[in-house]
Amino acid sequence: MTTHRQTQDTSATPEANDKLVGLCRKLDEAIALLAGAREFAKPGKLPRVLDTARRVLLQEGGAAAVEQRAQALEEAGVFLGSDWETPQYLVPSLTTQALQSPDPNMVVIEALSELRILAVAKGGYFHPLLSEEQAHHYLTQVMALNLWLLFGAPTEAERETQGRLAQIPRHLFHHLAERIGYEHVIDRLIAEIWRILQQRPIQVDAIKQMITQIAICQANPEIDLGTSGQGADRLVSSLFGPTHACREDPGIETYRERLSSMDNGALQYEATGFARAMHDTSLVSPYHAVLLRHLLDHGDHLLAEALGLSSTGRDCLLCYRELVHALIRGAAYPATPQAVYGLALMLERGILYQPPVAPAMWRQLGLTLSDWCEARLNLAYGDSASPRARLLEGVLCMLGLPLGVGQGNNPTCQSARALSMWAYNDPDYLLQMVAWAARDDEIIMHFEGMPLSSMASLSGVAKELPMDLDPVSLIVVPHLDRIYAEMGRRCIGREGDPHRWVNPEFHGWWSGRGFRINVDVATGQLEDLDDFLRHFYASYHPYYNGNQPLIHPQPAGIAVTDSAARFIGWHAITLLRVTLDPSDTMRLYFYNPNNDSGQDWGDGIKVSTAGNGERFGESSLPFEQFASRLYIFHYDPLERGELAKVTQEELDRVIGYVHRSWGADRIPPTGLQADEGPGKAP
Repeated sequence: MTTHRQTQDTSATPEANDKLVGLCRKLDEAIALLAGAREFAKPGKLPRVLDTARRVLLQEGGAAAVEQRAQALEEAGVFLGSDWETPQYLVPSLTTQALQSPDPNMVVIEALSELRILAVAKGGYFHPLLSEEQAHHYLTQVMALNLWLLFGAPTEAERETQGRLAQIPRHLFHHLAERIGYEHVIDRLIAEIWRILQQRPIQVDAIKQMITQIAICQANPEIDLGTSGQGADRLVSSLFGPTHACREDPGIETYRERLSSMDNGALQYEATGFARAMHDTSLVSPYHAVLLRHLLDHGDHLLAEALGLSSTGRDCLLCYRELVHALIRGAAYPATPQAVYGLALMLERGILYQPPVAPAMWRQLGLTLSDWCEARLNLAYGDSASPRARLLEGVLCMLGLPLGVGQGNNPTCQSARALSMWAYNDPDYLLQMVAWAARDDEIIMHFEGMPLSSMASLSGVAKELPMDLDPVSLIVVPHLDRIYAEMGRRCIGREGDPHRWVNPEFHGWWSGRGFRINVDVATGQLEDLDDFLRHFYASYHPYYNGNQPLIHPQPAGIAVTDSAARFIGWHAITLLRVTLDPSDTMRLYFYNPNNDSGQDWGDGIKVSTAGNGERFGESSLPFEQFASRLYIFHYDPLERGELAKVTQEELDRVIGYVHRSWGADRIPPTGLQADEGPGKAP
């Protein structure tokens, strides 16, 4: 395959080639010195290798030169003692963060690792830990997740944090694309987009950008996609031409003119086409917002068609007609099209029938935003839509997709979980929080009867103000984060884990006051694991709790592990429901505020997000697999469960999962778990 980039590379100037040859000679010398050093002395030789490799990678053709030296680099010890030493466990989604790092060594070591895996994939390096097939699959995932590096120039943020270093990932990915082939990248990218969209996230801007890049690839005669990319048509058309009247992406003004000349039959056809595309993909075309505003003057029947509503949604629209019209006028613009999907799903949920919600939505429509709030929204999203419309779009999406809230690249899983839980279970409370944060720049919550102000609290878990969030989270999370941290500070000196007291006060009265933890806070060792698991089964498993369904979502904490079952950290999730899946396996369905919930936790535990009875936004695992990653849960101490009925065989399977993963180095010195018998029922 010949590309424009290849043509450029082969026509490099003699001076550039001479410079690259000279740098490669220096790199070979640095590799030889590293290879010859004893293990304790290698760290002293490594900086020279990384610095020289950085200079090589900045040159045209530098990536190819490093690929030829990939085996020598690894055997010399470049990856020794680092996460990159075991390439079979590397996670593709983490490459983006590494390649955007302001640390030159981080960027270079990641680039060296990708080129090492490329050498394996192309058969130039037989690796003892990685097969050609594994290497090829890993690289196609990495390429799919970082496709923007192939087409986009460095952003302002990249230029500020990385400077000239930002060119290395671009040189790297152009080389990878030429060696692997664009056709593999596109197919993998399409599959990845559909997998993410099945989870119905609120934030879809990055996905829309990727679909735009696919459309550019399809239109570029210099990129030969072969037979790949066939499944992209539905994605591309959902954004740029869902219906006959906008099939060729004519532009907003032209489409408005076409609508003005349509009769009711043609409008019905348009409405149905847009609704089908929206509910199929969860993506909304800017043309859809134009149609919806046009239909305000053409009857509620066509509005309901354009929103794709069932009988529940239609009834809600007719009952709250004026409010729905006001929401469309206030939020549905070509720059904020996802408001259409949020509105449709909110009507389908029927939450406007809860007495406080409709008045709270009217308040939201007329809310005066603070200067700080407007500045934050403009900074994060630009000024193509007003801050009020942007926030209203976010509110509609959160109420329509309560399980689509993501925490971004921030340690704020507690706050994201709270927003999701309120949108799911207590929407008028969420709307109150939004009003306080957006209008007053302050939220006041109570902890054991004492008021806590978000402005008076010192600091939160996040060190910096998060920016990569949906509009509601962008405004509310900084306040919640500070209050959550302050509640934790109020628990200093108490024995045990502070979540025992913080979670019910922070999340809501429905959080169970009973509390169990299987880790000793002081030592980090496993404690009473058998008893902990019996209580969990008796509280949540239908076979042991009298077949009592979970009524309110409950906060819980898990020990997250990587694909090698190694401990990563503690994480906040929400227990949603427990039931038999379509194959009659008892599964626990939960909400994970992580931006992508489809994760491999190692030891055969792979979190499912679709295909096992999940509703949009839910994650799920077989009950015993989930129990093996649980370390904290709440329960109602007045509900009766049967601890003694849980079989030891089932518990031993769960304990085996724990001991083979995050609990491997937490087993008490005796090697025995404390077992105090069945105890009292929770």
